[in-house]
Amino acid sequence: MVSIGSMDDITTIAGGICAVRGVQAAGVKLSKMGLALIVAKGSAAGVYTRNKVIAAPLIVTREKVNRSKELAAVIANSGNANAFTGEKGIADARQMCRMVAGELGVDEALVAVASTGVIGRSLDMGWLEIHMSEVVDGLTDTAKGGEMAARAIMTTDTVEKVSVVELGNGVRIGGIAKGSGMIEPNMGTMLGFIYTDASLPAEVLDVCLHKGVDRSFNMIVVDGDTSTNDMVLLTATGVSGIEPEIEQFQQGLDRVLTDLARQVARDGEGATKLIETRVKGARTRNDARIIAKTVVRSPLVKSAVFGRDPNWGRVMAAVGYSGADVDQDRMSLAFSNSDDTVWLVDNGMIIAEDEQTLGRLGTIMDSDEVVIMVDIDLGDATAVAWGCDLTYDYVRINAEYTT
Repeated sequence: MVSIGSMDDITTIAGGICAVRGVQAAGVKLSKMGLALIVAKGSAAGVYTRNKVIAAPLIVTREKVNRSKELAAVIANSGNANAFTGEKGIADARQMCRMVAGELGVDEALVAVASTGVIGRSLDMGWLEIHMSEVVDGLTDTAKGGEMAARAIMTTDTVEKVSVVELGNGVRIGGIAKGSGMIEPNMGTMLGFIYTDASLPAEVLDVCLHKGVDRSFNMIVVDGDTSTNDMVLLTATGVSGIEPEIEQFQQGLDRVLTDLARQVARDGEGATKLIETRVKGARTRNDARIIAKTVVRSPLVKSAVFGRDPNWGRVMAAVGYSGADVDQDRMSLAFSNSDDTVWLVDNGMIIAEDEQTLGRLGTIMDSDEVVIMVDIDLGDATAVAWGCDLTYDYVRINAEYTT
C-alpha cells in the first residue's frame, strides 16, 4: 500500500474503501442515475436523519441494522431519493434488498439500502433491475471498485469523496460519502458508508460512530436544509483479526469522518471556498457548537466570503444572534488562511484598520479556504464547523434541479 501522508500513528493511504480488508465494491453512473454496491460482512451500526419526513430506504435500513447489528452488503442508488413515496416506496426499497440478496446469495436481512436524489418520485425499478447484475459482476477489491461506487452515489457533487487511513496497529478505516446540497445534517451527511477491518462488536461501533458523527458531519452546513435521506453506516469486517484500543480506533474514525465532512462542505453546490469557523472560550460545549454553526450558516457571511469582502461585522452579528452566551466586550476575532492570520478585534476593541493589515486580510479572503477564529473568553469550551460560500451557481443549480 502506498503511503501518501501521516500524522502520529495514523497514516492516510491510497486504495479507496477497498483498501479495507474484506470490502468489495462496484458502481455504475449514467447521467443523473447511479447504482452502487458495497459488499462487506460484519458487525454494523448506523445513524440517520432526524427529519420527520423519512425516506423509505432509511426506514428499511434502520429496522434491519437495529435488529441484526450486522450487514453483508449495501445497495445505493442516486437520482431518486425514494422519499415521500408511501407504501410503494417501502416495497421498492425492500425489493432492492431482495435483488441484491438473490444475486449474492446472502440473507436479505443483512442487506442495507440507501437512496439520494429527487424527493417525491417513485423509483424506476426497471432501470435498477437492468443494472443490478452489472454492479454485481463488477465487484472488485481494487481501488477501481471503490472509485466507481463513490461516483455512482453522486448527485450534484462535482468530485468523489473518499478517505482511508491505517492505524499504527495495522487496522484500516475507510469511507465514501456524497453530499453537496440540502446539507445541515442533524446526524450525518447525506450518505456515508464507512468500513473498517477491525474486530469490534456492534455496540462499540455504535458508540464510536455517534461520537465521530457528532464531531464531524454534525458540524457542517452548506445551506441549512436537513435531508430526508441522511444516513451513515459503519461496518467492521474483522478481517484484520485486530481488536484495537477503543480510543485509538475513535481517533482513526474521527480522522476519516472529519476528512469526509470537510470534503462535503468544500463541494457545496456552486461553492468556490471552504469556510472553517473555530470557536474557543465559550462557556459550554453547546454554546461553542451553536456559535460555530451559526457563523457558517449565515447567508451574509457566506456571501461576503464569496465576494472576497472582509465584512467581519457580519460574523460578530451572527455570533450575537446565535443564542449562545456572549459578551461583546470580551470577544476577539481573526481571519486566517494557511499562510497568515489577521486579528481584527481584541477583547471588543477594533485593532486592524491600517492599509497594510487590510491588504493582508484581502489576501486571506482570496484563498480557497478561509478560517474564521472567534474567542468568546467566557470559558474553556471549543468547537469547529465547516461550510462554504454562497454563490450564484447555488441558486442556479437548485432552481434547475428537476428541470
